[in-house]
Amino acid sequence: MLQGPYSSLDRDRPLIRVPFTSFIVGTALLPVIGFIACLFISLIYHFEDSTFTHCHVSNYLPSISSAISRMPERYIWRCCIGLHSAPRYLTAIVYFNFYRNRFSKRLLELLLSVLVLLCALAENTGLLLLTYVSSTETYNIHKNGFIMFISSSLVHMLITCWLWQVIRRHYVSTEEITSYRWKVRLFLFNVSCCLAAAYFFRRHNKFCEEGVYTFFAFFEYMVVFSNIAFHLTAFWDFRSKEVIVATVPEDKRY
Repeated sequence: MLQGPYSSLDRDRPLIRVPFTSFIVGTALLPVIGFIACLFISLIYHFEDSTFTHCHVSNYLPSISSAISRMPERYIWRCCIGLHSAPRYLTAIVYFNFYRNRFSKRLLELLLSVLVLLCALAENTGLLLLTYVSSTETYNIHKNGFIMFISSSLVHMLITCWLWQVIRRHYVSTEEITSYRWKVRLFLFNVSCCLAAAYFFRRHNKFCEEGVYTFFAFFEYMVVFSNIAFHLTAFWDFRSKEVIVATVPEDKRY
C-alpha cells in the first residue's frame, strides 16, 4: 500500500494551537489599537472636521462616530473590527458551553445563559453594524447599530455578573474570584460612564456650552474601553485553556 507524504498521525495533529490568554488579549487589542490610531489621525489631520458641533462651540475631542467616519480612519477601524468580530462570536459560544456545564441542573441560570449568548451575539452584530455603516453614510442605521450595541452590552454585563455571583458561591478558585470582582467593577464603571455620557450629550444639545461635547466624547471612550476590559476578564476564566484548530480523526468523521 502506498503511503502519502504525511502519515495519519501527522494529519490528525492540531494545525493551530494558541493559549486562550493570548487569543483573548489579541482579540481585545485589535479595537484598542484601531481606535487609538483613528483618534490620533483625526486629531492631527482632521481636527476641525472631526470636532465640529452643530452649534459651532469649541470642542477638543471627536466623538467615536466622528473619529471613525473619515478616510483613512474608516478603513483602519473596519479592518480592526472585522478581525475582532470572529473571535468575539467564538468566545460567546465558549462562554455558553461553560455556563451550560456549570449550571446543568439549575434551570434559571441555564435560561440566563441562553440570554447571555443572545446578548453577546447582538452586541457584536451591533458593533459590526455601526462600524460598516458610518454616521456620514446612513445615520439612522448607524444610530440603531449603536443603540443595539450599548443596550445588549449592558444587559450582557449585568447577567454575566449575576451568573458569576452564583459561581462564586459554589466555586472558590482564585481566578474565578478575581474574575468576578473585576466583572462587577467594570460593569459599574461602564454604567457610570454611560450615564455621564448621556448627561453631557443632552446638556450639549440643550445648552450648547463650550467644551461640554468634549466631556461627552471622553466618557464615550471610557464606555468602549471598559466594555473591552470586561470581555478581557476571560483571561482568568479560561486561563488554562487553549484554542485549537485540528482536522477530525478519520474514525470520528462518520
